Amino acid sequence: MLIVLLCLCAASAYADEFPPTVSQALRNAAIPVGAAAVWVREVDAAAPRLAVNARTAMNPASTMKLVTTFAALDLLGPAYAWKTEAYASATPNDGVLAGDLHLKGGGDPKLTYDQFGRLLRQIRARGIREIRGDLVLDRSAFALGAADPARFDAQPMRPYNVAPDALMVNFKAVTLQLVPDAELKTVNVSMEPAPTGVDLINKITLGNGHGCGDWKERLRADVFSHGPTTRLVLTGVLPASCGEQRWNIAVQDHPQFVLGVFRQLWAELGGTLSGGVRDGAAPAEARAVGILTSPSLAEVVRDINKYSNNVMARQLFLTLGMEAGRRPATAEDGDAAIRSWLEARALSVPELVLENGSGLSRRERISAEGLGRLLQAAWKSSVMPELIASLPVTATDGTMKKRLKQNGVAGQAHIKTGSLEGVRAIAGYVLDKSGRRWIVVFFVNHANAGGAQAAQDALLQWVYERGGA
Repeated sequence: MLIVLLCLCAASAYADEFPPTVSQALRNAAIPVGAAAVWVREVDAAAPRLAVNARTAMNPASTMKLVTTFAALDLLGPAYAWKTEAYASATPNDGVLAGDLHLKGGGDPKLTYDQFGRLLRQIRARGIREIRGDLVLDRSAFALGAADPARFDAQPMRPYNVAPDALMVNFKAVTLQLVPDAELKTVNVSMEPAPTGVDLINKITLGNGHGCGDWKERLRADVFSHGPTTRLVLTGVLPASCGEQRWNIAVQDHPQFVLGVFRQLWAELGGTLSGGVRDGAAPAEARAVGILTSPSLAEVVRDINKYSNNVMARQLFLTLGMEAGRRPATAEDGDAAIRSWLEARALSVPELVLENGSGLSRRERISAEGLGRLLQAAWKSSVMPELIASLPVTATDGTMKKRLKQNGVAGQAHIKTGSLEGVRAIAGYVLDKSGRRWIVVFFVNHANAGGAQAAQDALLQWVYERGGA
C-alpha cells in the first residue's frame, strides 16, 4: 500500500522551477524568471510535469493563432470553404456586357493572384469579353473600418499589416523579384501581380559588399499617388552576395488594388473594362457568371500556422463572427464566437483577451496554462490531426525550419512560434524519445525577449530527453 501511495504522489507532483539548461539560457539573455512562463504536460496526464508562472496572463504573440484555428476547425469543420461570386447586371449580348460586373466577396483568406485568375477565366468562358459598366465590389460580409496600416509598428507597407477585407485579393500585396546582374552592375526587378495603374520605378543599385544580412533594411519603397496612377519607387543598395531575393509589399487600398489586378488579368484574357470601381451589392435580378471555391479550411489553417500568416488569421477570425450570423462581421463578433465556443466546450480561460485572433496585437493575452489546456482539448478532439499537421515541425519546415537541426528533438515536435518586439513564444506538441507526447507552452514577455530562443529550444530538448524523468 505504501508503494502505491508513493507512486500516486509522484505522479501528481510537478516541478515549479525551470530545468537548469533553461534557467542558464534565460540568465545568459538577461531575462528574469518572472518574465517567463512555462507549462508542460503529457497529453493524457491529470497534472502538469512543469508549471512556472503558468497562470499569469501574458502576450502570446502568434501562438494566439492556435486559439483561432482550433476554434475554426472545431466549429466549421476541416472541409469548410469560402466562396467568391461574380454577377452580371445585364444579359451579355455578343460578348458585350452593357452594364456592371459585380464581385461578391465571402471572406476567402487565400484568394491569391492565381485563384483570382481562375474566377476571371470562368467569366470569360461565359462569353463576356467587353464590360461597358463598372467593376462593383460587394465587401459587405466584413465590417470595413478605417484601419490604419501604420498603427501597429509604423510599417504600413508590410503585408502583415494589411487589414482584413471580404474581397481580399492576393493579400493586397505584390511580390517583387530582385535579380542582381553582376555584369551590368544593376538589379533587375519584376512585379507579380502587376496591377494596371501601378508604375514600378526601380532605382536600386548593386553593392559590392560580401555580407547580405538583413538586406531589406538597406532598401526603401515609397508610394506616390497621381490621380488613377500609383508610383512604387524603389531605392537603396542590394549587396551582390545576396543573390535573387523576393520582397512582398502592400500597395494601394483594397478597391484600387482589386481593380488593377482585374484589369491586368482581364486584358491578358482579351477582355476590356470601360468603367472604374465602386462598392455596392448586386441587384436581385443579376445573373451569376462565375463562382470560385477556396481551398479547404484544413489547407488554410496549415498556411496560417506553418508560416504565421497574420492576414489569413484575421480573415478567419472574422469568418467565425460571420458564420455565427453576424453580417457585417466585426472583431467583436469573432471574439464572441470564440468565447461561446469555449463555454460550450466547458473550457474556462478567464484571462483571455482577444483583439484580432492573430497575435499581431499589444493587447491580446492568455496564460501558458490556458493555452496548454486548449491544446490538451485539441488533442482529444476530432480535428486533432488537422491542427497538429498545421504546426511547424522542428528543423523541418515553416517557422521552425532552421531551429534545432543538430538536436534529438529535430523532427520530433510540432511547434507554433510567436514573436513581437518584447515577446517570444512557442506552443505545441513534443514526442519524447520514449514515445510519449507532451504539450509545451513557453512565453517570454520582456525587453530582452529577442534573446529567448536558446532557452525555448533548451526546453524542447529537455522535454524530448527528460520529460517524464
